[in-house]
Amino acid sequence: MINKLIDSNSIKRLIAGDETAFTAVYMLYSAKTYRLAYRFLKDQGQSEEIVQETFITLWLNRNKLDPDGDLWLYLYVISKRLSINSLKLICKSTDQRNVLIRNTTQEHNSTEEDVIAHDLEVFTQKIIEKLPPQQQLVFKLSRNEGLSYKEIAEELKISPNTVKNHMIQALKTLKTHLKTADLIFFIAILFHH
Repeated sequence: MINKLIDSNSIKRLIAGDETAFTAVYMLYSAKTYRLAYRFLKDQGQSEEIVQETFITLWLNRNKLDPDGDLWLYLYVISKRLSINSLKLICKSTDQRNVLIRNTTQEHNSTEEDVIAHDLEVFTQKIIEKLPPQQQLVFKLSRNEGLSYKEIAEELKISPNTVKNHMIQALKTLKTHLKTADLIFFIAILFHH
C-alpha cells in the first residue's frame, strides 16, 4: 500500500521540521492531491494552487500530525475542503462558473462522472422521498417519466398551473438541500438531468 512508503518515523521527522521528509511526502502525494483537486475544479492552474495550499497547510500544521496516522487521509481532507471552498467562490462568479461548466463538459471522464452521478442520484432520491406526496409524484412523473406539465395535469386531474407550482417547490427544496451539501452535487445535477 502506498502509505507504507511514508512510515511513522518519516512522519515524526516531518513533525520535527525535517525538510527532506516533507519533500518525500510532497513527491509521493502531490500528483494524487492534484488529481483530487482537478476532479472538483477541472482547471489546471486552480488545481495546482490547491496542491500548494494543501502542502503549505500540512507544513504549518505538522505538529498536529499523528505519527501512526494515515497521512494521505489528512491530505485528502485538506485538499477536498480547499477545493470545495474554491468551488463556492467560482459559483459566485458567472464567468468562472461558465468556465467550470465548459471544462467539466470537455473533460468528461465517464468513471468519475458515473461515481458522482450515482452519489448524486442516491442523495437526490433521499431528498425527493421527503417531499410532500403530491410534489414527489409530480417530480417523478416529470423527471423519470418525461411527462409534460399538461400530461401530468391530465393524469392527476389537477391544473397545469398546480403542476408547475409543485415542480417549482420541489426544485426549490432540492436546490436548498444541495446547496448545504458538497457543492459538487449541485454542479453534477446540472449535467445529470
